[in-house]
Amino acid sequence: MADTDTSTLPSTDQLRQRILNFLREHPNKAHRSGDIAKGLGIEDNDTYLRFCDVIAEMSAQRLVKQEGRKYKHKGENTHRTGVLQCNEQGFGFVQAVDSDEEFFIREAHMGEALHGDLVRVAVAARAAEDKKRECEVVEVVERRRTQVVGTFHNHGNSAFVEPDDRRILQEVYVPSDEFGGATDGEKVSVSVDRFDSRKASPEGRILRVIGPADDPNVRVLSLAMSMDVKADFPKSVEEEADDIPVEIPQSEIERRLDLRHKDIFTIDPDDAKDFDDAIHVERLENDNFEVGVHIADVSHYVEPDSNIDREALERATSVYLVDRTIPMLPEKLSNEVCSLRPNEDKLAFSVLMEVPPHGEVTDYDIRETVIHSKQRLTYDRAQDYIDGGYPDDPVAPEVVQANRLAKTLTEKRLREGAIDFGSDEVKVILDDDGHPEDIVREERLDANRLIEEFMLLANRTVAAHVGAPGHNDRFHSNGRPTNRDEPLPFIYRIHDRPDGEKIRQLAEYVRVFDYELPLTDGNVTNEDLGTLIDTVKGEPEEQVIRRAALRAMSKAEYAVGNIGHYGLGFEYYSHFTSPIRRYPDLMVHRLLKRYGKGETPPSESEIPNLDDLAARCEHCSEQERNAQDAERESVKLKQVEYVQDHVGDVFEGVVSGVTKFGVFVELTELLVEGLVHVRDMDDDYYVYDESTYTMRGEDTGKSYRPGDSVTVEVVSADIDSREIDLLFAEEE
Repeated sequence: MADTDTSTLPSTDQLRQRILNFLREHPNKAHRSGDIAKGLGIEDNDTYLRFCDVIAEMSAQRLVKQEGRKYKHKGENTHRTGVLQCNEQGFGFVQAVDSDEEFFIREAHMGEALHGDLVRVAVAARAAEDKKRECEVVEVVERRRTQVVGTFHNHGNSAFVEPDDRRILQEVYVPSDEFGGATDGEKVSVSVDRFDSRKASPEGRILRVIGPADDPNVRVLSLAMSMDVKADFPKSVEEEADDIPVEIPQSEIERRLDLRHKDIFTIDPDDAKDFDDAIHVERLENDNFEVGVHIADVSHYVEPDSNIDREALERATSVYLVDRTIPMLPEKLSNEVCSLRPNEDKLAFSVLMEVPPHGEVTDYDIRETVIHSKQRLTYDRAQDYIDGGYPDDPVAPEVVQANRLAKTLTEKRLREGAIDFGSDEVKVILDDDGHPEDIVREERLDANRLIEEFMLLANRTVAAHVGAPGHNDRFHSNGRPTNRDEPLPFIYRIHDRPDGEKIRQLAEYVRVFDYELPLTDGNVTNEDLGTLIDTVKGEPEEQVIRRAALRAMSKAEYAVGNIGHYGLGFEYYSHFTSPIRRYPDLMVHRLLKRYGKGETPPSESEIPNLDDLAARCEHCSEQERNAQDAERESVKLKQVEYVQDHVGDVFEGVVSGVTKFGVFVELTELLVEGLVHVRDMDDDYYVYDESTYTMRGEDTGKSYRPGDSVTVEVVSADIDSREIDLLFAEEE
């Protein structure tokens, strides 16, 4: 067997799943390990050695049945392996790794397992009234929760850390010789070194003192760290980044397409430092436009399997918290070497597209380039140009022309089935100390849409270039085309059709507001969903219906198998335009470069195998979701801080949701959401009507449903739980 690069080896979880699938598909006899490896297509020595370790571990864990030197699928039994997901209320679920089945678990039955651990459970028989079978942890297969972030409470000779993540149901005990300089009330990171009994706390040592718990900046950082966001780079990564030269060798400039004469500019938020995209638009002699989308060439500087690369893969994305950015790459790269800063020569990977006035790309080229951005614009400045301001600025006419073309691209997308959900994101304005001063709704300017459209166009062109039949013979690198009939392995950004049951519920929901959502074969077309979103614009119920539609959607994710992008209405779509802040974009750059090196496809040693690409896609999708959760929770934290100054005040609001336990209300002035608990609605006995999503009083007939205007009083705002409690004001 041939050796392989260990960075491309499938993970333990992947091998475990593949082994289980093989044995399940061949259940009638026992198989030698070599036969299983052959059946899985394992040919290299390193993967085979890892395979042997995994199947031996599975046998020891009784995940497979061993008969002598042969292995067999155990079939249905009472022991299953899965990941423990706890709920802060003291129960949880175990998601099986070898099926879609999920089991309910009580805290008393969790043993020595913590939220996120891989566990083996004994599964009970299903009772007639049970929605899910119950289970009990019999073994912690893999301790995945090795650190906890929380508040340090000193008790003299010992201390306890109260976890910020309430899904960690136990405090962590810290002996006096492991305080690490922490003092009472500080936010800390603590290890989980021992957890031998559910009757005692886990034991650990202080790894890092984050800072005072009442410091608003510390609150945000500790919140992010509690959600597994890595705050600091290892020393080896920083040192490797420091060794990267800023100056571009002349030989590298000569090797590339030189676009420094083009009127290239960037448009970004006013506080941005990592400029990973720039554009130019110029009219051609045939009255078409040359649209250039120029992306920071991170892959030139970050070598595969380097310290920087491994760290970037682990993070997978930059995290944009309410008060700071935690980057995927060290600052030397993200803000200096790779950033397309104005008036500096920079290496880029460019998509040069010929676009007629009607918006269809008729020709394109994807090239390694060197560029020189002429100007760095903020969105506000670009919008000034679009609105007719500063007409004498040399770049103003180009921004205006780019905006006209972007509007054409938007109209074309919407005609072809894209859904414009709009945006209701809010921005928290902080003072110099991190305290919230105001909350405003983010406005999508034409300048924002301009950049969005050009990035969509580049991402779509790149994906079709590799995936669409007949396209992938067009990529030129050093003048040599690549010819290949079938699609090459690639990383797509996919968005599946929504779940049929969720769409059925959405159709019932909007019917309460007298809207119809047509269903076709049990689902909805993106055209019909787009029509609904357009119809409700400007109506009182717009926000609640748009949010309900978003909740019904599938999550976009990364995958090697292309199924298209439902929301955008694209058959081919990828992420190419942000390699400074997204690892999938960096992988896409590498694949494109490799595919452009010669007339034959790259060798297997040059690209990760499909299993590894798929595993990386899954990891990046998961990290993206974690980052979005951290970003959302950091905003919610500041919203709660802001509302603390308004406890006792009365505000107008709109009912944003109704459940059996209460009524959610968004305060129109403050742009925050709180809950009126049904237990506090004591002017009547209220009953929740699930069919109309309405809370209705039995005696008075008073009712609350999404979209209703109400008046509420702020009762409390709890920073630890990030919850705001409201009461309906007396006049209601």
